[in-house]
Amino acid sequence: MPTRSQLLNPDYYAPILFNAVRILFILLFAYVATRAMARVIAGLRIYAVKMMLKSGGGNEFELEKRAETIGNLTGKALFVLIWVIAGLMMLKEMNFDVRPLLAGAGVAGVAIGFGAQNIIKDVLAGMFMMMENQIRVNDVAVINGKTGLVEEINLRTTVLRGEDGAVHIFPNGIIQGLTNLTREYSYYVFNLSIAYSDDTDRVVAVLEGIGAELSQEEPYRAAVLAPLEVLGVDKLADSGAVIKARFKTIPNQQWMVGREMNRRIILRFTEAKIALPSGAPTVNVVLPSAASTTPSPARPAP
Repeated sequence: MPTRSQLLNPDYYAPILFNAVRILFILLFAYVATRAMARVIAGLRIYAVKMMLKSGGGNEFELEKRAETIGNLTGKALFVLIWVIAGLMMLKEMNFDVRPLLAGAGVAGVAIGFGAQNIIKDVLAGMFMMMENQIRVNDVAVINGKTGLVEEINLRTTVLRGEDGAVHIFPNGIIQGLTNLTREYSYYVFNLSIAYSDDTDRVVAVLEGIGAELSQEEPYRAAVLAPLEVLGVDKLADSGAVIKARFKTIPNQQWMVGREMNRRIILRFTEAKIALPSGAPTVNVVLPSAASTTPSPARPAP
């Protein structure tokens, strides 16, 4: 305990104030470092996208999503590193001996490593998922049977937002099935059933006309990458012939184009008097005629 004379001596507070000023400088340096790091990462992201565009690495939308995802992960890792170092420096300024802490952290790290194998597995899986460019933020993906918009890709988890607003969180280590619905381009595939009495060549011509009109009008023209591709009569079902076709679009826009295509098909087919099956297949039952059901007269016994 300091004595009364020490407490009244201004020189007693000089080291404390000096350490407090150093701690404030450490906090300020950590804050400035994180802000500068964010600016540098943003600049590197823009530069990387420009260089990949020059080298023909893909379209700008796809490259921007990939750069944003990698930039966010890098920023989070550097943020944690900067503030951990700042925390250790502040402890040292408060006259704490951080060497036992560092040594203990090493031993604890080994113990945690054995007890946190699932976490390590999740982190490694997340790193490989990013390195292999499997999905990016704002992609629409199917993960373990759940479909949604990719909102976050963290080192340990991936977050999907479902169509109904539900949030699905998947540890990266347990992702067994992953389907990216919006990588580079997308297809809207649809099957159209028509009656067997309709001319399939005429139906195909009407479909191609609808597709040509749609691809020339805004806002669909900017979303369509190729003319409507009619694959032909895909199968013969009980309710009628099934024609398969598809539209190639930019990512995330296939549903907008498909809904408008469906609306125009109903209108145009009604004008062209092309019948669309309205329900379950009908079954014609043929009953025997009355003549065939009349019993033959009995023959007299010999």
